[in-house]
Amino acid sequence: MARVLITTVPFGAHNNLPLELLASTDAGYSVNPLGRRLKEAELAQMAVDTEIIIAGTEPITATVMDAATNLKLISRVGIGLDNVDLHAARERGIAVSYTPEAPAPAVAELTIGLILSLLRHTHLANLKMHRGEWDRHMGRRISEVTIGIIGTGRIGSRVLRRIPVFGTPRTLVNDLNPEHKLVPESKLEWVSKDTIYREADVISVHVPFTKQTRNMIGLQQLRQMKPDALIINTSRGGIINESDLYQVLSEGHLGGAAIDVFQDEPYVGPLGEIDRCLLTCHMGSMSIDCRSRMEIEATEEVVRFLRGLDLQNLVPEDEYLSQQLFRG
Repeated sequence: MARVLITTVPFGAHNNLPLELLASTDAGYSVNPLGRRLKEAELAQMAVDTEIIIAGTEPITATVMDAATNLKLISRVGIGLDNVDLHAARERGIAVSYTPEAPAPAVAELTIGLILSLLRHTHLANLKMHRGEWDRHMGRRISEVTIGIIGTGRIGSRVLRRIPVFGTPRTLVNDLNPEHKLVPESKLEWVSKDTIYREADVISVHVPFTKQTRNMIGLQQLRQMKPDALIINTSRGGIINESDLYQVLSEGHLGGAAIDVFQDEPYVGPLGEIDRCLLTCHMGSMSIDCRSRMEIEATEEVVRFLRGLDLQNLVPEDEYLSQQLFRG
């Protein structure tokens, strides 16, 4: 009987199908008993007899894999792979799969929500109302600002497709592989990142965490931005340098920020002292439908593996190459 360890939490909270799928295989499984993101040592201890991990964002390192000597498959619930040592897995004959499409709609919609909140100061109004303060903030509309999108992949492109319903703002975009026919009705301007930093009123980041994007936005980039510019990160922690962002906000520069992802999670840090910095707890994919789809797709891959069928969502070779370049 294969032993499946479900490390990601929550799991099966709104849709029991993933657990039913596992039960249909007679595979024994256990769920992360701590109810939070596991640390490396905790995962190594839990995974000793595990053959399959249905994984979240916890660190699945060579150390963990060496402890889990029976490990054959890592099925990632989500798209990010910076927490999985892909080459250590390959060296040990461990297959790795993921669910790249499932979370994208929810993350894109949260991004739009954060943009709206920053532009209209709803997060600040809420804080002040709870303090008994009545302060009507004057805001801006999406159609009246310049939007900057860095990264136009699965999520960034969805954000771009949702913007036109609010009007026709000037929209600056940047990607390593420009797709000039993307959202033709928006008349996108393909520009450098520096142009976005200087000219955009709202900047939203949608890039993976790699060697090239680590601390991609620090003091220099933040100080290039307009004094009232807004910045949003729903991609990965470590892309915007958190200490630098805190320093710039503390100095009074930038109109605000919205950060959903952090270098170390759960986040406990000084950004919580800045009222105009809207913080959310890595909840981009946390809509009932998208979260359920992620869990189902990851579990279906496990079922295929247990039944000796071909896996459908194996991590592609370019992800291995990207990680190799990142880790040097």
